[in-house]
Amino acid sequence: MWLIWRLLAALVVLGALGFFLFAPAIAERGQNPVADHAPWPVSPAAAAMHERLVIGDWHADSLLWDRDLTLRASRGQVDLPRLVAGNVALQVFTTVTKSPAGLNYERNAADARDDITLLSIAQLRPFRSWLDLTERALEQARQLALAEEKAPGALKIMRTRADLETVLERRAQGEKVVGGILGAEGGHALGGDLANLDRLYDAGFRLIGLTHFFDNELGASLHGEAGQGRGLTDFGRTVVARMVAKHMIIDLAHASPEMAQEVLDMVDVPVVVSHTGIHSQCPTVRNFPDELMRRVAGEGGVIGIGFWKEVTCDDTPAGIAASIVAAIGVVGEDHVSLGSDFDGAVATTFDASELAALTQALIDRGLPEPVIAKVMGGNMVRLLETALPPG
Repeated sequence: MWLIWRLLAALVVLGALGFFLFAPAIAERGQNPVADHAPWPVSPAAAAMHERLVIGDWHADSLLWDRDLTLRASRGQVDLPRLVAGNVALQVFTTVTKSPAGLNYERNAADARDDITLLSIAQLRPFRSWLDLTERALEQARQLALAEEKAPGALKIMRTRADLETVLERRAQGEKVVGGILGAEGGHALGGDLANLDRLYDAGFRLIGLTHFFDNELGASLHGEAGQGRGLTDFGRTVVARMVAKHMIIDLAHASPEMAQEVLDMVDVPVVVSHTGIHSQCPTVRNFPDELMRRVAGEGGVIGIGFWKEVTCDDTPAGIAASIVAAIGVVGEDHVSLGSDFDGAVATTFDASELAALTQALIDRGLPEPVIAKVMGGNMVRLLETALPPG
């Protein structure tokens, strides 16, 4: 009998090891697929233009998946080798700390079961990050710091305008370094405590999306239960004011329209809508009304066009280019940029290494190189030059 028990115990241990070793990778393969496709056509002229561009992306959730970002992976959509292959100069890496079960674009409960807790346990993240969302954000951020430490020639985390200038100078000298910016997707990562904003800032965070898929202590989500007419809470107003004082970038993606309007009423600095689409071109609940996008632009802000079908209605390079052209028509060429949402539990038709296909698609739409340069990264650089802390 004792032998049977030992065999059963061994099977349990092997099963647990298999779960922790393979389940997170299997989950990511299902959540971040890249469609099978023949190589996207890129002409020599488009490839040459692409190499001349300074390319930036406002949103990737790669830190969620506990991968070594210095190695090229066979899953997901972003890592440093693929960013280098795609000639990306600037990349915002966002931490994702909570995601309600049954996720949808219409209505999510803040107290629904959290899928990120289960993922964190399966990834064997430190115990302190299992139940504390601030610790979870800090733990994911440590992945980026480890990547910078392991590959300083490929990644520099940017905390100040001086860091941005350093990255751009290194690239001008021929280095393929990526400037990384830490962001948090959702102000729930603060745990309702303003002191945690300082903790995130000290850890290098320079951008925070106020909400994600549910209402939180800062206010109402585009996808929450608060309903129409709900915006910022008093705590949310305090956080916004503190972010402005600390030169942290406010991201309105996933905010309710009322929250976005109230933020714009409060601040005198440009904000971003990091990953989105244009409602008049792709009329889904995920996209803000055009009038609100125009107000964001009118205050000097920038919108990042996403790479997935739910915001563009066509996730091919040509479809994304069509969304970019539509965005230019709504807000102007100085206020449109890229916001891929790579590794954000979205399906795409290409990964970060294939961004030249988007340059080709923009050329095919008839955009001249100066406008393409603005959209692909120039507008992002311009905002960062004023929004990041001096230093």
